[in-house]
Amino acid sequence: MTLSRIRELLEQLNISPSKALGQNFLVDENTARSIVDALEPQPNDCIVEVGPGLGSLTEHVVGRCRRVILVEFDARLAEYQRERWKDEPGVDVHQVDAAKWDPRFLFAERPSVKLLGNLPYSAGGAIMSNLMRHPHPFCRAVIMLQKELVERILAQPGKGDWGLFSLRIQIDWSCKFLRIVPPGVFYPRPTIDSAVMLLTPREEEEFPPFDRRLLDELARRGFACRRKQLHKQLPPSPPWAQVAERLNIPSTARAEELQLTQWVELTRTYDPNPLSELPQDGNEAFDVVDESDHVLRQASRDEVHAQGLMHRAVHILVFNRKGDCLLQKRSMLKDRLPGAWDSSAAGHLNAGEDYLPAAVRELEEELGLRAEPSQLELLAKLSASPDTGMEHVELYALHGCEGKVHFPAAEISAVLPLPAAVIDSWLERCPEDFAPSFRLCWQVVRSSEVDHH
Repeated sequence: MTLSRIRELLEQLNISPSKALGQNFLVDENTARSIVDALEPQPNDCIVEVGPGLGSLTEHVVGRCRRVILVEFDARLAEYQRERWKDEPGVDVHQVDAAKWDPRFLFAERPSVKLLGNLPYSAGGAIMSNLMRHPHPFCRAVIMLQKELVERILAQPGKGDWGLFSLRIQIDWSCKFLRIVPPGVFYPRPTIDSAVMLLTPREEEEFPPFDRRLLDELARRGFACRRKQLHKQLPPSPPWAQVAERLNIPSTARAEELQLTQWVELTRTYDPNPLSELPQDGNEAFDVVDESDHVLRQASRDEVHAQGLMHRAVHILVFNRKGDCLLQKRSMLKDRLPGAWDSSAAGHLNAGEDYLPAAVRELEEELGLRAEPSQLELLAKLSASPDTGMEHVELYALHGCEGKVHFPAAEISAVLPLPAAVIDSWLERCPEDFAPSFRLCWQVVRSSEVDHH
């Protein structure tokens, strides 16, 4: 989109670019095309563009992918975009603050959801923090920001720009500088350079499991006073000498000196959860049962799974006060279905244990939630089959949950509350993202709701 066209549209729409909203419109076609090309649009993509403005980037996206979602704060520009693309199938416009926008429905657009944005200088960091924090649905992102903020994001430990925001982005994303964008390709012309970067999600196996909330807490404390030695900012236990030795750092180290791998190891060192290191015990005893769920004998976890023996498990679906269902993403260390999305909490019955006590126990062990047996509603019993992992399953529901969830990182990599309609759409589009046993459990829940109504 050219400068003359931008001016013409602004005049037609009676819009004066707002400095407060960071409205600097891209007026160079080659720059716009190169930014979009870096996103590598594909026909099956869902592309989310934040801050489309008058469509300098958008016009290079529409027609190249399955769906385009435009997120625009300015109501006048949002209305212009709606009118411009009203006859184009697959283009949706959301007039909302992207720093506060709820992007969870995008999980139903997987597996190829990409993020594009010429983000406003004043809110770029807040928008990235909202949309790109773990867990997120994106497989690729191309972002343009002020050059200073891009340099902060790309900074390396020990350098002046490295800080809390750098750590928060880099712990989940591999970041690559693409190009500087000078002020002269914008209208109105800003006073500083912009820069474009490419972000791709890190593979979950890149780091050992760690508690992201704990890492963020430790990092906030560590970077609160950058000049202070790290041990003076952190909890007194475990002893700092042991921590420093484990991380192979000097006792005088400051937060800005730690590499990503050391921040992960620091978090694992401070993690109080007893399951933070060993997610499964192969010698754990299970009841082996028959088709009618009668106990035959006991066997170890390893034997049960290796031989495909029938055994017992519980699944619990936790619903918050809004009615959203909490899904867990299984850790990459799990011996079965690593990385799959699953029921809120689930687990095997120990030898001699009944279903309901096991459900109460699993809720506390996996989510840190304490519930009375009377609070759990038995929804169904599923017979053992290959889809349940040869487990007889009792399915329970916990409604109106208000407790704070805390989960062991070695067992669960993320917990995400989602509306039922989003889960339905996600399951329909990408059933392979979910554990087969959860798919059965969710089918039972939704079928019972239909029958009830």
